[in-house]
Amino acid sequence: MRAIQMKEFGGPEVLELVELPTPQPGPGETLIEVTRAGLNFADTHTRTNSYLRKATLPLVPGGEVAGVRADTGERVVALTGDGGYAEYALAPSERVFPIPGEVDDATALALIIQGTTAWHMYRTAARVQAGESVVVHSAAGGVGSIAVQLGKLFGARPVIAAATSEERRALALELGADVAIDGASQGMTERLIEANEGRELDVVFDVSGGAVFDASYKALAPFGRIVVCGISTSEPNEVRTGSLLRHSRTVAGFYLFHCFERPGMFAQALQDLFALAAAGELRAIVGHTYPLAQAARAQADMRARRTTGKLLLDPSA
Repeated sequence: MRAIQMKEFGGPEVLELVELPTPQPGPGETLIEVTRAGLNFADTHTRTNSYLRKATLPLVPGGEVAGVRADTGERVVALTGDGGYAEYALAPSERVFPIPGEVDDATALALIIQGTTAWHMYRTAARVQAGESVVVHSAAGGVGSIAVQLGKLFGARPVIAAATSEERRALALELGADVAIDGASQGMTERLIEANEGRELDVVFDVSGGAVFDASYKALAPFGRIVVCGISTSEPNEVRTGSLLRHSRTVAGFYLFHCFERPGMFAQALQDLFALAAAGELRAIVGHTYPLAQAARAQADMRARRTTGKLLLDPSA
């Protein structure tokens, strides 16, 4: 089978198109014929071995696929851990989920990681209540575009989108954001408070870290929460306990894969998202689909923020 393999860590050039044997499922595994593989920002960290979960070489990257079960032909979406950038992939059977007939493969891939992350940021990490203000950074990205829409569906008011280009801000408004502001870190605190009609914020969802996190933290109201679900800048932050105490603020982290340690947490979120998508209430923003051989270009485009929405690989192309 055709696959993308890494034999060393480094830049996009380490992603090589190779021929490998089709993997064979063992006990508790399901073999999937891949129609689309999803790309995630975390894949770029895996490529440099800077992700939370360390990688072992040689490696076929890719943590999520959509396709058909090789044993039954059922349409499924699955979390593979790795091995997804290929024509066939193995997944633990408990992480293989049927795709409803009303949901296409691209939408399923947009929801299985980015969508469930956004869902849990609202329901689990921040416990957003109706009427609370929410800021969504990188609002046109995979997580952000879902988080903007869920904010409206879950009763957040206002939903403030932050993005780095006029085009991305326009998309966020189209998806239901009440206000869209420039996502640059300089002057961020003041812009956030102005967007909330002069009031400090209840909740911020941050995927960047660094200066954006610091500016957003300063905009929080008493009992405000900032949830970290990514550190795309790779810039560290420090929060002093005295600041938390003086302002009654909360800093929370969210890493989706901890949900697998608690049965039902992941499946519930995905089922809710599939139902919303099937009913036409939730729209997955699907970006470019790259041929498998262009995996390096896809990761480079993602890292450079040249893309919008969910990026996919087509193993047949």
